[in-house]
Amino acid sequence: MLKNYQIRRYQMPKEEVKSFVKEKRQELKSQQQCMKAVSLPVLVQIEGWGAAGKGTLIGNLIKELDPRFFTVINMDTPGGQKQRRPFLWRYMEQIPEAGKFVFWDSGWVDELAEGFLNGEIDEEALERQMRQIRTFDRQLKDNGYLVVKLFLQIPRSEQKRRQSRLSAKKDTKWRVSAKDRMQLKKREEYEQIYDRILEATNTGYVPWHIVDAVDKQQALLLALHILTNQINQAVENVKILPEILHRDYPLLCMPLLSQVPLDQEMTKEEYKIRLKAMQKKLRKLHNRIYRMRIPVIIAYEGWDAAGKGGNIRRLSGALDPRGFEVHPIASPEPHEKARHYLWRFYHRLPKDGHIAIFDRSWYGRVMVERLEGFCSENDWKRAYNEINEFEKELSDWGAVVIKFWVHIDKETQLARFTERENTPEKQWKITEEDWRNREKWDAYEQAVDEMIARTSTENAPWFIIQSNNKYYARIQAIELVIREIEKRIERGR
Repeated sequence: MLKNYQIRRYQMPKEEVKSFVKEKRQELKSQQQCMKAVSLPVLVQIEGWGAAGKGTLIGNLIKELDPRFFTVINMDTPGGQKQRRPFLWRYMEQIPEAGKFVFWDSGWVDELAEGFLNGEIDEEALERQMRQIRTFDRQLKDNGYLVVKLFLQIPRSEQKRRQSRLSAKKDTKWRVSAKDRMQLKKREEYEQIYDRILEATNTGYVPWHIVDAVDKQQALLLALHILTNQINQAVENVKILPEILHRDYPLLCMPLLSQVPLDQEMTKEEYKIRLKAMQKKLRKLHNRIYRMRIPVIIAYEGWDAAGKGGNIRRLSGALDPRGFEVHPIASPEPHEKARHYLWRFYHRLPKDGHIAIFDRSWYGRVMVERLEGFCSENDWKRAYNEINEFEKELSDWGAVVIKFWVHIDKETQLARFTERENTPEKQWKITEEDWRNREKWDAYEQAVDEMIARTSTENAPWFIIQSNNKYYARIQAIELVIREIEKRIERGR
């Protein structure tokens, strides 16, 4: 792509270039108000050769911008704790809020190239991660983000000249890293892998722009031209996107909620014996997954008063408190609403070897948000595929993904609501919203049936927990967690 792709450049006198740069900077500055007005988030990813001028270009792009509404992030090769997260975790962490810019100084192009050439990722991992990048770009695009990707191209002779100039001065020699010198030495190898990555991630919805960076002012003008044009187009085209359906994830055959029997019984005495044995077994498995660095993600959904809280308490009671976290998910905060709806869940993913338990989850998109009108029909229909992609990424990372729907019948819910109202120490558990949601039982049941049918995949299956008898439900959930972790351990890391 770097060899065959037509590099864009301007050919005009320097004074004319300076005049156009000034004009485009002012245009970019004024576009910030338009972006805020239509809640347009803009992500600008700037990649390129060492010494190509990425930092200088970013500095010049932001020169006239309001600093309250942009962030510049150095996305250098990850290390330490970041390597214990899914591949895309740190990128999803750094997406912009609605109406703001985020500029990435480098990113996953460098990460993949370095990892592949150093032997840290193999062919299979490279292909998988490039596929995940295409998915990431498309999801951002589908959710109203503008993603602009620039690659700064300079020939080897120019790269060598710039490195030599920087290395010759005491105050600038630090800017030439060992990685930069290796890149120059193995230029052909790097060019081949860059070509491959750029080609694989150059899509119609988020294309790459190759910028001739030999002349820095010409490069700045071209970058400003690309950025302002795309912002103008994005602002004008803020509208509902068509539903996108994908069938890339093998779905499991699941029963309707109405077909699930709820007559299971378990005595308190049997429950206590089995709970003690299961918690002991789970405690040992927690040590093993920590040693093997296997992450576990458990999502709880279910009817109000179905017993999710008690179920989670018995499950977490078997775990080392240093190695798990429970995330109660409520309505999103303003800074969460201003981002892609999956952002707040990426933010809460566990490190490898740890367990994250979600008390309600990303499935709110296709239940509460769908039924209460908090998102458009197009948004929640598209979310089925986006969730499958998200969970596939977690599975590819090595995570055990377990999803529980805690199920009761309508009569049992009424009995539990009534008990809560009549028991002073339990009255805090019942609200007007619970009664209001109960009136929508049929609509919720239809949405849940569709959700389970469209998102129960081989890598992230749904399990329907029969919870009319809470003792049975708690044992059923722990046994399923043990079974899924053991299956993952048997496959190895």
